[in-house]
Amino acid sequence: MDQIPHSASLRILVIRLSAMGDVAMVAPVLAALRKSYPNLQITMLTPKFLQPFFREVGEMCFFSPDLKNRHKGIRGLLRLGHDIGRFDMVADLHDVLRSKGLCKLLRWKGAKIERIDKGRAEKKALTAPKNKIKVQLKTTIERYRDVFIRLGFDIPQIPLPQRIHYPMSSETLALAGVRKHFWIGVSPFAQHTGKIYPPEKMREVILRLADIPDTRIFIFGGGVSEKQFAEETAALKENIVSVIGQIKLGQEMELISNLDLMVSMDSSALHMSSLVGLPVISIWGATHPYAGFYGFGQDPDLAVQIDMECRPCSVYGNKPCLTGDYRCMADIAPEKVIKKVCDFLQVSLPEKK
Repeated sequence: MDQIPHSASLRILVIRLSAMGDVAMVAPVLAALRKSYPNLQITMLTPKFLQPFFREVGEMCFFSPDLKNRHKGIRGLLRLGHDIGRFDMVADLHDVLRSKGLCKLLRWKGAKIERIDKGRAEKKALTAPKNKIKVQLKTTIERYRDVFIRLGFDIPQIPLPQRIHYPMSSETLALAGVRKHFWIGVSPFAQHTGKIYPPEKMREVILRLADIPDTRIFIFGGGVSEKQFAEETAALKENIVSVIGQIKLGQEMELISNLDLMVSMDSSALHMSSLVGLPVISIWGATHPYAGFYGFGQDPDLAVQIDMECRPCSVYGNKPCLTGDYRCMADIAPEKVIKKVCDFLQVSLPEKK
């Protein structure tokens, strides 16, 4: 395979439509690609609202498909293939039916195609009900980088994220309020039950952390039930703020970049925080960092989890619990999470009231 010269001005399409955390992990790879190949014409195919993740990449274009109307179904895919134009290369970082179909259309137009190797066999062995092979698998960041290497790009190892502090908009500043000491973010939810710490236990964590002197807690998330949880919890103490529905994603990134710490599940908040180099205390249940989805650059010692023979039972947390009670999450004591946070911040453990 011929290596592409660093002066090349090729047109390359990068495909990753979901989920939020997986899209976020594309950003550091594209930043490294842009640094090595400053003349590339990079177009990212992803939903419009996720574009703030790519703030550090530099010059690039976006195409946001209309998957509910114009680009829905087979006819919509054909329209997408027409609307998106021509490319010299396509990096399919999603590898689903829609992206495969689009790649076939673009190959007919002359594009060179490479797609992600998701490592399905090794992930199946990691999550097998019996005789699991518990080893650290290649990270998603590495799998993304491999796609570009197979296309012929010379990309060095992706550098770890630097600590970034973005200026905050007037709306974000109004929501955040006056800073006294610690700002802690908490993102209590995830897409699947196997990745969610029991809400009442998480509420105890939030309320205890709010007792740390001069601390402000920001609750992140989305959805009606999550918004209700956040607002009910925020109503209990004046230094707890619900961010849900208050600001847009780009403004959330501004706020996250100015936090001292994030507490999250195996979810998009982990990866959003990693983009700006923010340390994260992450809580793991049905899934496991071994599957390759740990936050890029995060300290493995900051993960909160308990060893169980049945863990991990799922790569994405979407499979029914083998015991029916999600004890991998339920058996994590709030005190364990609180202590991990206090140890990191080097403050005394707040007393339980």
